Amino acid sequence: MPLRSRAQESAQTRTIRPSFVALMARISVSRRVTKSPLDIAGPWEYKGSAIPDGSIIDLKGKDDLWAPDVHQLGDWYYLHYAVSSFGSQHSAIGVARSKSMDVGTWKDGGTVVTSDPSKPLNAIDPNLIRVNGEFYLNFGSSWQDIFQVHLSNPPVAPSAAIDPYQIGFTSDREVVEGSYLFHYGKYYYLFMSKGKCCGYDKSRPAPGKEYRILACRSSKATEGFVDKDGVDCTKGGGTVVLESHDNVYGPGGQGVYDDTKHGPVLYYHYDGQKQFGLISQVGGPLCELKWTDVSIKGE
Repeated sequence: MPLRSRAQESAQTRTIRPSFVALMARISVSRRVTKSPLDIAGPWEYKGSAIPDGSIIDLKGKDDLWAPDVHQLGDWYYLHYAVSSFGSQHSAIGVARSKSMDVGTWKDGGTVVTSDPSKPLNAIDPNLIRVNGEFYLNFGSSWQDIFQVHLSNPPVAPSAAIDPYQIGFTSDREVVEGSYLFHYGKYYYLFMSKGKCCGYDKSRPAPGKEYRILACRSSKATEGFVDKDGVDCTKGGGTVVLESHDNVYGPGGQGVYDDTKHGPVLYYHYDGQKQFGLISQVGGPLCELKWTDVSIKGE
């Protein structure tokens, strides 16, 4: 199948709310750090680079990191990121940590997960989730799509017990990537980006095949994900949550943030100026999630 990687050209972000300061922080591709008063709407102020010298992982792309995912665990903030290049399976997910998230305080710890042509996966697009004290990393793009691996505590390496296993897959040759797992109520919701993410100025896909956001859900964080119609997420399942409409073209690179004011909010990037190039707007419009949109048929 055609092999390509994450929306490298896009500005995927992860937004977190520190528990001890009245600020929000956002980290995006190219290691950019921005901060805002305690309001997801901003304004956002650029502060600098989290990893200014690039990753210590010796792979092509180490100076242009992708898909950051940040979580506060105890006194530390952990930043998982991807190192790769276009169309390559020679990829790695790395981790850095900081006690404050301030520029200049991040310590790069190097490799967490790697991939190469000998493996049926691509180690990019990390997303960490903690379940009952255990850490799991969701990741993947092309090469059999979305995988999950159990991590050590702290989450800096795979546990020795279990190899990565597949939790999302499509057989229709479209790319599925950018997984984000979010716990809400009784369920774990698995969000994914599907379709052609980029390069619309050179080759636009057929309508409906551009980037879009899908979701499946399960009562467990590690298996059993199905879409609204009950289709297994590892067998092509996935309910469309957001697709191109009006001035929003190719939405994807999503995450979910539990905002104190709005509740769960879906944030994402998209081409909002119809330029069909490499520059995407970030996070807007924000979308308050309607969970009935991804509920299982018959419930």
